[in-house]
Amino acid sequence: MSEITPVKTLVAIAKDEINAVSPQQAFEQMQAGTATLIDIRDIRELQREGSVDGAFHAPRGMLEFWADPQSPYHKEIFAESKNLILFCASSWRSALAAKTLQDMGMTNVFDLEGGFSAWKAENLPVQKP
Repeated sequence: MSEITPVKTLVAIAKDEINAVSPQQAFEQMQAGTATLIDIRDIRELQREGSVDGAFHAPRGMLEFWADPQSPYHKEIFAESKNLILFCASSWRSALAAKTLQDMGMTNVFDLEGGFSAWKAENLPVQKP
């Protein structure tokens, strides 16, 4: 079996190449109407943990299809000029997802530092399950 690159390494590489915002910065941008938070976690995580109030749910498995304007699955929210701040539980999946969208050519994509865990730790608004 060939050796694979560990996911921890892939996340570190992605974090070096993407832009990130703190939970407080994300909250302020959302309040100002300049950003949309995109929750890429699995639906079971949302049902168990809740989510950021007002976040758009885009399952990680559909993200590229929903972002691509030429895809039959495209969602208009990805064509907005607002900042799109992606998050997962702890910022690993969202870092990889932000890197992918950036590689697709999107320039308004950010990762939420620390993910939903950091958001909750700062006592920012959460929609209960």
